[in-house]
Amino acid sequence: MSYQTVSRVLNGSPNLREETKQRVQQVMDELQYRPNRAARMLVTSRSRTLGILSASSFQYGPASSITAIEKAARAEGYFVNTVNLDGSDRESIERGLNHLLDQAIEGLVVIAPQVRVFKTFTEMNLSVPFVTLQSNGTSDHALSVDQIAGARLATRHLIELGHRNIYHLAGPQDWIEAEARMHGFLTEMSEHDVAATAPILGDWTAEFGYFAGRELLRVRDFTAIFSANDQMALGLMHAIRDAGLNVPGDISIVGFDDIPEARHFWPPLTTVKQDFAEIGRQAVAQLLRGGAAGSGPAAGGGTAANAEPADEAARGAGHLELILPELIVRDSSAPPRF
Repeated sequence: MSYQTVSRVLNGSPNLREETKQRVQQVMDELQYRPNRAARMLVTSRSRTLGILSASSFQYGPASSITAIEKAARAEGYFVNTVNLDGSDRESIERGLNHLLDQAIEGLVVIAPQVRVFKTFTEMNLSVPFVTLQSNGTSDHALSVDQIAGARLATRHLIELGHRNIYHLAGPQDWIEAEARMHGFLTEMSEHDVAATAPILGDWTAEFGYFAGRELLRVRDFTAIFSANDQMALGLMHAIRDAGLNVPGDISIVGFDDIPEARHFWPPLTTVKQDFAEIGRQAVAQLLRGGAAGSGPAAGGGTAANAEPADEAARGAGHLELILPELIVRDSSAPPRF
């Protein structure tokens, strides 16, 4: 058969007889033939590849975002290359970014939940469309679950149950999401004229949640705790049980994230759900809408340090996208005992 016929089969052209498609596919299977992506890219100037630059892929939120982006990209016919940064300094960020640019990515998603990483990244000029997953609302290229709204939902739930002595176990100080959830907690407490103590800074781990719970129970001047993530909430529940107390009979607990195990905690955890599938879909949609799908790799083999900035249409979506979270009420929260 002609080169053109085989090419049409490889590219899924509908203008071919089914018999012809089957004959070409049979020969490909016998020869174990695979298209050469590098050669195809030279012809089309398209890599069909998106990049993810992640600063904390080991945490549930960033890891779930990466999975969602990969799934959404595959649905649009794109591959995804992910680089996990080995540091938060500019050199590490540039090294990771340049590796992705060397793959001729057509768009970039940056998962930079730490303030120091995000600030460093925003100082760089990029020549590819990009979206950042962060929640401070200051970037034209940002996409985020509304962390403040989620924290307010959790806090309001406890207040409406009748709690007035509520603690907040926050995430690390440098994390944008932790800061946003803390802000949401304090805002909701203030709007209901409920006195708030200073949030306790944690590290996202169940181990720290257990340690914090043991320390807080020495005084026990609270009836509820809003934890900035589900893992720390798990540690809190463990500490409460070890003290001979009951959740939610003695102390109510609300988490954040709705990890798959949250419904299997004992008792099942009331928490704030983030729609990571929607995050992935919108991130990919923003990149393709911003020029990645139509213009080919804008960066070529350039580096982050010397790349010329593209025009606004090719650099991103141009506005902040906020995805609303959802409060999932289970059995770890109840009215306080008076």
